[in-house]
Amino acid sequence: MPEKVTISHRGARYEIGRGKRYYGIWVTGAPESDPVDRWPETPDGWAQAWGRFIALETPETITEVKPEGFKFPGFRRGNASGEAEGGAARAGVSGAGAAAGLLTVGIIAGIVSLFLDYTGQSLASQAEQLVPHLFYLAAWAAGAGLIVAGLPRAVAGEPGRARAGALLAAGVSATTLGMFGSDLGEVISGQEPSGAGLYVGLAGWVLCTAGAIAGLTVKARKDTAAAFSGPGGPAAYPRKRHGGPVALLVLGGLGTAASFAPSWDAYTLQTQAGSQTVTAGNAFSFPAPVIAANVLVMVAIIAVAIAAALSRPMRQGSALLAGAIIPMAAQAISALIQVGEPTSPTMFGLSPAQAAEAGVTISSTVTPIFWVYCVFVIALAISCAWLMTEPTLPAAPNAVPSPWAGPMTPAGEENRNQPPVADNTAEEPGPAKPDNGDGGPEGGEPEGSQNSFA
Repeated sequence: MPEKVTISHRGARYEIGRGKRYYGIWVTGAPESDPVDRWPETPDGWAQAWGRFIALETPETITEVKPEGFKFPGFRRGNASGEAEGGAARAGVSGAGAAAGLLTVGIIAGIVSLFLDYTGQSLASQAEQLVPHLFYLAAWAAGAGLIVAGLPRAVAGEPGRARAGALLAAGVSATTLGMFGSDLGEVISGQEPSGAGLYVGLAGWVLCTAGAIAGLTVKARKDTAAAFSGPGGPAAYPRKRHGGPVALLVLGGLGTAASFAPSWDAYTLQTQAGSQTVTAGNAFSFPAPVIAANVLVMVAIIAVAIAAALSRPMRQGSALLAGAIIPMAAQAISALIQVGEPTSPTMFGLSPAQAAEAGVTISSTVTPIFWVYCVFVIALAISCAWLMTEPTLPAAPNAVPSPWAGPMTPAGEENRNQPPVADNTAEEPGPAKPDNGDGGPEGGEPEGSQNSFA
């Protein structure tokens, strides 16, 4: 075969599918390199191809051609009674239920960790620490809610909503792994004391991550057959026209990761002798365990951005990317909350009494790189919205009330949808046409001939 052709529907004499950058109609059994007609690989092209197909075929003979995937030895897809399909549906429902259950337990553990001693004090007593963790828990809860809401449709073989919930939870877990690891790294390096809240929070992360993985595993078994409803189907693959938005998405991931590392906090110490500004928060100025965790955060955001750009269907990438954006946006909000709070002089080795005696005042703000970080996070949010709203190719309907006439008719093929109508009107006599010597009117082709379609 000179090219790979995917057939989606077949009738008594014709079949429709997708070739290389086009949709086409073939005579059943004819070489796939010789379509009867072809259209551009666009939503409008698919609509025209389908309309032409149902005009040529008898609608009741059209059946969907399921894609054939790899089969393990001894694996039986099912019989006429649908036992295998029913078993797969039950397995999908039980797996999605397990995913929702794990996420729920993990969220409960995360809520409990807010009120326990985390690293010297509870997260609930520190607004700049509480807000990010609330964002994580809310995103995981949204993922669990989508999985539960998608259970009825998963039974019917349409697992899109439940899969979106699993992807959302997976995106949160991917980026928060390094953030929880950073807290643990501070304890390991001796910078902060350990508390029960830290370990309960880590257990919650493990449970939520296990729930996300369980949801993705269940959906991966069913998506190929359930999502394919035509050539291209709902699974819109990235095309050349998507080059600009995809480049923005990847650039947003790289920029967010790069601007996450430098210092965000700037402190100005004002004394009678003058003022001094120092920065803090550089990802590479901490002990090795914390640096490793910060690098893990940067790698995760880049990996999620690339995975979202290559997602198939593209809309599923929006759920994964949204899950990663939420923790990154929460970090920015946390930084702004911290700026608005009073700065303790103990950060600079001074007691409050010593600072008051020396007349030291401390003010805090954010560095310019923080705003660069915010711009890149916004770029990721715009890319997420683009992935979410990117139109998919329409699914082929089973029947259409009024068949489309089509752009042209293949040679020798009569339009069976248009019965012949007798012409009862008498032809008006007209002036005789001069003979050009070849039996036809001058300057034209012989009467009765027509151009055949190749």
